[in-house]
Amino acid sequence: MEDLTTAAALWWAVVASGIYHGINPGMGWPLAVSAALMNQAHAGLYKALLALSAGHLVAMAAVLIPFSAMMILVEWQREIRVGAAILVIGVGVYLLINRRHPRFLSRVPPTRLALWSFLAAMAHGAGLMLVPIYLGICATIDQNAGHSAAAALMATDTSRALMVAFLHTLAMAASGGAVAMGVYYWLGLTFLKKSWFNLDVVWALSLIVVGVIALLIPH
Repeated sequence: MEDLTTAAALWWAVVASGIYHGINPGMGWPLAVSAALMNQAHAGLYKALLALSAGHLVAMAAVLIPFSAMMILVEWQREIRVGAAILVIGVGVYLLINRRHPRFLSRVPPTRLALWSFLAAMAHGAGLMLVPIYLGICATIDQNAGHSAAAALMATDTSRALMVAFLHTLAMAASGGAVAMGVYYWLGLTFLKKSWFNLDVVWALSLIVVGVIALLIPH
């Protein structure tokens, strides 16, 4: 029962982190508003949101799938989780020290939103935030005799990794899309000029918090 409660909490954490990524301007929703305004068409907003979501999904999967392969080494599960948590904390500390956004992001043409979204998510460590949560979900699943074959274990964990990436991206697209549509249809550009919010510090601190929690949770 305790494992089920823990698993449910971790899945909700996947959704919550997706919502958090979605409302963060650094993940691209202002670009969707910009695309719609430049094209002077509602369709431009939804095409841009779809491209941003696709890039984010690929970035999440690219980070999570290698860890799903590592879960074959069940006897090293604790070490993998601790290492992942330390990595997430390290990225958070780095982002606190280095506040500059990666310059290569500004060189990506605005027409390539999926590529920009993928690179932005990778550069900001968005996928890494999911790793301790994903590994925690894996730890709540009984992986004994029923998953003794390495190939079966990897297939199961890869599917779970893709599910985490998809659910997270769905939450990200819903929250980011809601903000983008609100700005485009009702609030307008004046809102962005007067009410722009920067989540860089909050983002870095959240990575550190996720990593610390992953270290403190019993393995």
